[in-house]
Amino acid sequence: MTAYLITSVSVVGAAPTDLLIRDGVIAEVGPGLTAPDATVVDGTGLVALPGLVDLHTHLREPGREDAETVESGSRAAALGGYTAVCAMANTSPVADTAGVVEQVWRLGREAALVDVQPIGAVTVGLAGERLAELGAMADSAARVRIFSDDGHCVADPKLMRRALEYVKAFDGIIAQHAEEPRLTEGAQMHEGEVSTRLGLIGWPAVAEEAIIARDVLLAEHVGSRLHVCHVSTAGSVEVLRQAKARGVRVTAEVTPHHLLLTDERAETYDPVYKVNPPLRTAADIAALRAALADGVIDVIATDHAPHAVEDKECEWAYARPGMLGLETALSIALDVLGPEWDLIAERMSRTPARIAGLTGHGVDPAPGVPANLTLIDPAAHRTIEPAELASRSRNTPYARMTLPGRIVATFLRGEPTVLDGKAVK
Repeated sequence: MTAYLITSVSVVGAAPTDLLIRDGVIAEVGPGLTAPDATVVDGTGLVALPGLVDLHTHLREPGREDAETVESGSRAAALGGYTAVCAMANTSPVADTAGVVEQVWRLGREAALVDVQPIGAVTVGLAGERLAELGAMADSAARVRIFSDDGHCVADPKLMRRALEYVKAFDGIIAQHAEEPRLTEGAQMHEGEVSTRLGLIGWPAVAEEAIIARDVLLAEHVGSRLHVCHVSTAGSVEVLRQAKARGVRVTAEVTPHHLLLTDERAETYDPVYKVNPPLRTAADIAALRAALADGVIDVIATDHAPHAVEDKECEWAYARPGMLGLETALSIALDVLGPEWDLIAERMSRTPARIAGLTGHGVDPAPGVPANLTLIDPAAHRTIEPAELASRSRNTPYARMTLPGRIVATFLRGEPTVLDGKAVK
């Protein structure tokens, strides 16, 4: 295994120092290190962060390899600075058995670009009718700890309670897609002034907020762990704030696009901006940013949702919802939060790793720690060109936008997956 000496790098925004990586771990940290046998990486002007961890990634394999594969999604993740991703269950077949989650886990190990941790389905076939094999998935080689029907809400309160009770036995988590389906029938975008003007059926904020309110009460009653996916409204923030003040075991995520883009993008009728939950208002964005800063929202998660060309380049009403996110998330965080490196590390690495129980990830570079880290050039800017992305899909909402920051290198257990901004394999 090659040794690497990263020189004059700022670790999470601190004064420049050197990092020596040997045998997959950080061997030494300090100024003026020497290692004649090591490959030198010039870290001047760069910031070293613990490798990013994404709690919400769609890798599409098995079933929709035309949109993404575990390998192509893993490469996109590495180029975005990630060393671990949690892969959602809405594959085909659905990841609702030990066999399917182990398949996804093994494909991640074979790609060896990031650690791929499968998320298991809560219900069989995501149908919301009966619980999937939660215990078998938890006991599998994949060691599943997070379960979600993402893309579908677990709308039945009795079933949701049973799921929360079941996973409590092994300290698992139910990650809820908060959407009351009866309130969103036929919905095309956020319900508000823009939807009224465009004549599109709206997705009301209360459809999200009502489910979160119900589920925090269930989690509080059961004493189990609840995670809320892609929070998008100011009202949801207040429900979460009150729940956390009461000590409910709830965590929450926000996506980069919900921190930056508003429902006004729908005025273009470009389906690249169609997403679930939909883009909301400027007031919602302000509330989400404040909640991210003060910890009511725990993590930034990408909800990376690749789609084949025919599923996006069509009429708005027929387009599938979802956006790419892995290769641009850190740039959006830097744009939204500024160079608050400790906060970025907390929201994009330490906390998501802790929620998912990913040992060895989310740990700041220090002697003896697994060398899972990313190097970013905060002074660089790049213009996003869809054709240059590593994903098999091209549905990025940031096409031709100039964003701050450039991932220079990513290391997974001491092995580079990205060097000089390019994928190593």
